[in-house]
Amino acid sequence: MAIGYDSPLYVLPFDHRATFSKTMFGWEGPLAPDQSAQIAAIKDVIYDAFKSAVAEGVPKARAGILVDEQFGASILRDAQANGFITACPAEKSGQDEFDFEYGSDFARHIEEFAPTFCKVLVRYNPEGDAEANRRQAARLKQLSDYLHESGRLYMFELLVPPLPAQLQGLGNDKKAYDLQLRPDLMVRAIHELQDAGVEADVWKIEGIERTEDCQRVVKAARRGGRDRVGCIILGRGEDDEKVRHWLRTAAGVPGFIGFAVGRTTFWNPLVDYRADRITREDAVAQIAASYREWVDLFESAK
Repeated sequence: MAIGYDSPLYVLPFDHRATFSKTMFGWEGPLAPDQSAQIAAIKDVIYDAFKSAVAEGVPKARAGILVDEQFGASILRDAQANGFITACPAEKSGQDEFDFEYGSDFARHIEEFAPTFCKVLVRYNPEGDAEANRRQAARLKQLSDYLHESGRLYMFELLVPPLPAQLQGLGNDKKAYDLQLRPDLMVRAIHELQDAGVEADVWKIEGIERTEDCQRVVKAARRGGRDRVGCIILGRGEDDEKVRHWLRTAAGVPGFIGFAVGRTTFWNPLVDYRADRITREDAVAQIAASYREWVDLFESAK
């Protein structure tokens, strides 16, 4: 099977699990059924906003959702039935080292929901723990092999968190790390993972400040004949202004096919809705408007 996906792709991601249970609702430990139902209900607000945005003109062939099985099973089924692009995560939530949410049973869960993309979130710093990186790469190759043998698409969210020594060398300045060091580390990480047999169709990449660094990331993603592999930019929960800058920067670079912006799109409206400051309809409208804004911005900056 040819590797890669290079069509425009505008993803609304809300596959967050610990972020909802702990940060939004303030719950620790295993969830009771009514707690899980509350999280599922709040995710329905986001899904309604996505459908509203498509109804209002976001091209359906370019619009996708990323949502988890745990709280979004009914959403995944509805989205697939309605012909939307879907992505579903395979990783355990909130772990430093990648592992499968459902262990060795991962394939059965993917087959049950048949998402357009199977997505992984991976923290991988090439200068980090070499043994942990090898363990992760082996699991990620296992998933890569399964997906491509079964004709499915692989979305790889690459996070490169700074090591303490890397940050110290930059005066503990996270912005300096993002600008000066992270682009090199991302390119190295992509190369190492490819060399380990991990073949992503789409790389989901942390925001990049400079056009030339976007170009280097695309070159890494597409090296060695991987000409159709696409990259999308993620929002990382940053403010609107930062996300706009990242989208504009990436949109002008061939190979960056879109974005996945989640919390920046939905967080504040959901907090206001839960606090009874706005209605559910208002929350849907605000989230839909933000998502449409990202689409319009990316399209106009291309």
